[in-house]
Parts: sequence; structure tokens; C-alpha cells
Amino acid sequence: MNLQKRIDILQRLQKYLSTNDDEWQNIKLKAAAQNGWFIPEFIDIAVKNICEFFLQKEKLQTWVKHYHLDDNIGGKNIGTVMAGNIPLVGFQDFLCVFICGHKQTIKLSSKDDILLKHLVNKMIEWEPGLSERIQFAEMLKGCDAYIATGSNNSARYFDLYFSKYPNIIRRNRTAVAILTGTESNEELSLLADDVHLYFGLGCRNITKLFVPAGYDFVPLLKAFEKYSYFTDHHKYKNNYDYQLSLALLNNVFYMTNGSILLLENDTIFSSIAVLNYSFYSTEKKIPGNLHANEDIQCICSAVDISFGKAQQPALMDYADGVDTMQFLLTL
Repeated sequence: MNLQKRIDILQRLQKYLSTNDDEWQNIKLKAAAQNGWFIPEFIDIAVKNICEFFLQKEKLQTWVKHYHLDDNIGGKNIGTVMAGNIPLVGFQDFLCVFICGHKQTIKLSSKDDILLKHLVNKMIEWEPGLSERIQFAEMLKGCDAYIATGSNNSARYFDLYFSKYPNIIRRNRTAVAILTGTESNEELSLLADDVHLYFGLGCRNITKLFVPAGYDFVPLLKAFEKYSYFTDHHKYKNNYDYQLSLALLNNVFYMTNGSILLLENDTIFSSIAVLNYSFYSTEKKIPGNLHANEDIQCICSAVDISFGKAQQPALMDYADGVDTMQFLLTL
């Protein structure tokens, strides 16, 4: 299968993802039923972003040209351990291995083992030869290189298991935002998306705000009300109630609009239903060099990623800042 054929199959996949095909709609409903965090709205957003930012023909062709890909078929078998925190979170890794022509053996998370498996089966249906190049397994053995995504805890095991092989091992990451206090209501609404999409479970979800001294939180909390329906989601509501109870028991000052808690906290990671914030007097007082912080996946601000774009990575926006394509092409 040459490079153009691989691109053609991805174009067919984009078309399939964009349809209201009954089989595809049923698969999405099945995934939502299996994982309570994968509500249909968020599955659709994840799929829409994949179609728009990963599978558009012009973007694929530009991406391919950047790496000077040709018709050579990669001769390696790449073992990929995928996370399951948000729908199809491992799609970019799958796409990178596929477009390079390598074989791949995928271990899916039990939290997200329906969507990608169905899409691969569709691709095999269109091109039966892919059954020898894309496989799923519960245990990854005998691969030539590994890409593994998980928590800081699981990364220790990945380091142990895969240290003898070329590898990319990813750990916990999060996102932060820097506000000036001059943001418009529209920008605050877009920031609400960056915070709330996927219930805040993604590594690109904003979990920490840096705000100027004297910042008025009222417009921000008002903008966040677009996600007030989260309180109807029992898993999220249980987390909100638990975090609120902790704040009350520990006599911690908090602000809330009834669906999310704002806590002054120096840490950049926050729990579900909680958004941390810190004050700054000048930009120079923002702790450390945020761009060099290995725990930060992305930064939203007036000079970094625009508000509302945190969950819309492009093909060249690789997790943990490690160029997955370059890794695959130098094996």
C-alpha cells in the first residue's frame, strides 16, 4: 500500500466519521453506555476535531510533505498503549504509525476500547490487507518500539518494561491559562470550553488560572454557567459534592456557580469539578517559566494558544512536545 493509498483510506475514514451512518451512531451510543464520562456530546466533539484537524486532505498532505514521506513501507512493529481519559485520545498515535506505513499492535484502555476498534475494522473492511498491519492485543510483546501513554504511576512500569526498546513514554500533563482581566464575554465563554470539555479529564484541559491581583471572578463564573448541566451528571456531581465538602470541612475559601469550585491553590493540577487559581501582580511574578514546565501540555493566553483552542490540537501538536513522526521515521 503506497502513501497515496493510505491517504485515500484516511479520506474515506473522514467521510465515514462525518456521516449519520446507523452503525456508526450505534457504536458511539455503545461507547457512551460503557463509559459514563463519554457522553454523546463529547464523543461528537472529539470526532469532529479529528475530522477537521487531523483528516482534512490538505492538512494531511502538508503534514506528509513536511516529513518527506514516500511510498516506502515502514518495517517495524510499533506497540502502542493508549489512554482512555477522553474519547479517541490515542487517535493521533494511531494516525502517525499508519501514515508512516509501520505495523502496529495496539493495547486499548478498557475505558475506551470500542470506538477505535470499530474504525480499524471499517478500514480493514475497505482494505482487507490492513488486517496484517493493524492488530489489537491485551499484552504487548515482541514489538520493535513502543509508544505508551498513562499516568505518572503507570509510566514507571512502562519505563521498566520498555526500556530496552526505542520508546516514547508519556505521563500526566495539564494545561493552564493566563488572564489579564480584560477578556471579553466571548473569550470567557471560550475559556469555559477549555476548562469543561470532557469534564476536564483531558491533558489539554485547563486546571489552573493565573489572574491579576484584584481580578473580578463574577463574569468568569457567569460564563462557566454554560456547563451548569454538569450537575445532572451523577459522576461529575458526586465529585463536585465531595470537593465542596472538603472545602467546608477544612474551612477553605472557595467560589462557585453551583457546578464548579474555584480554589486559590499553587498547584497546576486540580481535581474533577475544581479549578485552581493564583494571583499575580505583574507577569514577571507568574511562578517560573511555564513554557519549560514539563507538567504543562499547553498554555492559553493572549499570546499563546487562543481561548477555545486548547482541545483542538493540529497534526504537529504532539503530546508532551515529543515529535512522534520523527521518532517513527528514525527507527
